[in-house]
Amino acid sequence: MSALETSERLAPRSQADRRVEVKGLSKSFQLAKTTIEAVRDVTFDVRRGEFVALLGPSGSGKSTVLNMIASLIRPTGGEILIDGKRVVPGKATPDVGYVFQRDTLFPWRTVADNIGYGLELSGVPAQERKARIAECVAQAGLKGFENAYPSALSGGMRQRAALMRTLIVEPQILLMDEPFGALDTHTKIDMHEVLLRIWEREQQTVLFVTHDLGEALTLADRIILFSARPGRIKDVFQVDFARPRDAVTVRETPRYAELFQHIWHSLGEEFVKGRSA
Repeated sequence: MSALETSERLAPRSQADRRVEVKGLSKSFQLAKTTIEAVRDVTFDVRRGEFVALLGPSGSGKSTVLNMIASLIRPTGGEILIDGKRVVPGKATPDVGYVFQRDTLFPWRTVADNIGYGLELSGVPAQERKARIAECVAQAGLKGFENAYPSALSGGMRQRAALMRTLIVEPQILLMDEPFGALDTHTKIDMHEVLLRIWEREQQTVLFVTHDLGEALTLADRIILFSARPGRIKDVFQVDFARPRDAVTVRETPRYAELFQHIWHSLGEEFVKGRSA
């Protein structure tokens, strides 16, 4: 069965099952007197509770698509629906959380105060806020660092705190833009474990941008592969590892090696195209 046939077989069976719908999405930017076409005619759906990785070389438009879904960038063409409602550029969409490439913690706030920032903005009472922050601190393995400032933390610890600051407000859709890209391999896999534990319990709908094939295979139910610029969907792959997953042992299986080799050839072609563009 081809990857495309696999994608069609796994497509949402009903409108109610579709959480995110991207239809004919395009985006061009004006750079001086030159028009740069970043994304061309991108169409895909994400099912409720599905973990989807957007994979491709740098400059393939993955983050641009994510930012359009987040309503941070206005599309040149096409439309985006979340729970059947059109996303309006510049207008926040309820129940959507965003985790950025950098941790974006406030340096003047402690870990606990950073994590609880969204609850504070929402007017959650102090006692409830304290209990929920304590739970998130424990989930992230940050117990004992509640009163530390970001400057005293490692990169992985800061990223854990940033992740919890998003998750504590309980978004139903989680957009993640290469959140572990700056971490070393060991810390990255540790963060994969943290994210897998949380997602397997909460079952949010996740769109995760990465150029790391190993990361996509470790985390995702499905991988959408983008071409080199202008970004188009080149292929779709189902990741059929059983859940719950262990971020280390899944990489030691024959199936992981098989999928990696299968997808790498297609991804490698786009890396070469991206370098020569």
